[in-house]
Amino acid sequence: MHYLNYNPLKHLKLLNYVHFCHRKNSSFLINDKKYSFLKELGLNEENVGVYDGKWDANGNITTSYCPANGLPIASVRNGNNEDYDRCVSKALEAWKIWSDIPAPKRGEIVRQIGSAFRQKLEPLGKLVSLEMGKILGEGIGEVQEYIDICDYAVGISRMFNGSIFPSERPNHIMLEQWNPLGLVGIISAFNFPVAVYGWNSAISMVCGNVVIWKGAPTTSLISVATTKILASVLEKNDIPGAVLSLCTGDVDIGVKMVNDKRVNLVSFTGSSTVGQQVGVEVQKRFGRVLLELGGNNAIIVTPDANLEMVSQSVVFACCGTAGQRCTTTRRLILHKSIYNTVLVNLVKAYSNVLKRLGDPLDVTTLYGPMHSLTAVRNFKQTISEAIEAGGQIEFGGKVLDRPGYFVEPTIISGLKYDSPVVRRETFAPIVYVLKYDTLEEAIAWNNSVDQGLSSSIFTNDVGTVFKVCMIYIL
Repeated sequence: MHYLNYNPLKHLKLLNYVHFCHRKNSSFLINDKKYSFLKELGLNEENVGVYDGKWDANGNITTSYCPANGLPIASVRNGNNEDYDRCVSKALEAWKIWSDIPAPKRGEIVRQIGSAFRQKLEPLGKLVSLEMGKILGEGIGEVQEYIDICDYAVGISRMFNGSIFPSERPNHIMLEQWNPLGLVGIISAFNFPVAVYGWNSAISMVCGNVVIWKGAPTTSLISVATTKILASVLEKNDIPGAVLSLCTGDVDIGVKMVNDKRVNLVSFTGSSTVGQQVGVEVQKRFGRVLLELGGNNAIIVTPDANLEMVSQSVVFACCGTAGQRCTTTRRLILHKSIYNTVLVNLVKAYSNVLKRLGDPLDVTTLYGPMHSLTAVRNFKQTISEAIEAGGQIEFGGKVLDRPGYFVEPTIISGLKYDSPVVRRETFAPIVYVLKYDTLEEAIAWNNSVDQGLSSSIFTNDVGTVFKVCMIYIL
């Protein structure tokens, strides 16, 4: 278990750091009755982005914008280097208290945290949709993931076990005991601004660790609202608030955390490029890392697959969260005998998705915006590169002329499996359709990219399933 003093490494993901200028503006969405849920979460026009038992921030002010309409939601005063250092110092003081609390009692605090999020499930889920841009079902579902991991962590809190080993010395035995690491730093990404923090913090807490969190700058309101819920539970139980510290900010805060010897483990979610840098820098100081990084994920479809099921499943795999998931399908590897049929079905399915594009807070919306202008620019650049490389746009490929950061979900054919643009992960709703001859060839293409992360196969042949498993194992 990574949050206990034994064993390192997993993987994680970054965020596009987009800097927003502060606007003192009465047109903030927080003042619109349509978004009254923001004040239910304790948010104001200007919010404090640092918490260590007290709310106090002294850095710059950033304004958060809604991806669906480009309008300002509210602002956050970030932490500076001094605020960060104060958070770390307070967290380490709090650790002396927290780590001495029996694990089952720590689990009880986490249980209460899960209950507190249940009470705020809908308003916080709406904030995720408003600030991040994912549709409402996904926004609420993400908060539910935090609740679920709290339930899981409560169970773990009563299951820490060690081993007894025989000793070669007479009348001696050896006992194994797991101990907390200390301070866990969490750097989370814009695309899962609640769940990633929840997965990390709930497990860390029951293990006896304290946490300092730096969320994505473009989802700072979510970080503040989440921490307000957490603070209410800690304060009610007379637990030092610094057990779950927050320091919003830009790259400089993340760099300090990565290089800070006081932070025993850094959990980073973001791009493979930045994640590799994080891993190297933390290792230089003999720290520990959890990394969840990029994914250039593929689905293989065999000739005997249920093609109706393929069409239904692939749409969300490719278009869900507007292609901004680490597990988004970016390559669709089709057998040549069914290639045309699947492509026609997929184009039809994409046409139906586009009819339900719109405001993520509308329950009828299936497809929302990109998160930022930076993401839109990356989308446009990738489309241009794909066309220059010989790709053919089968569907989409355009930025939509409407308020917000909307693009068409896109299907591209005609490229080779090893084209540079295909091999590179683009965090956007773009899928490359590839045609294969043999299963071995399809598996080789699937495994040919650097990022990996997730893979799927559609087949009705159990023998094919075992063959795929054996090839992966070998």
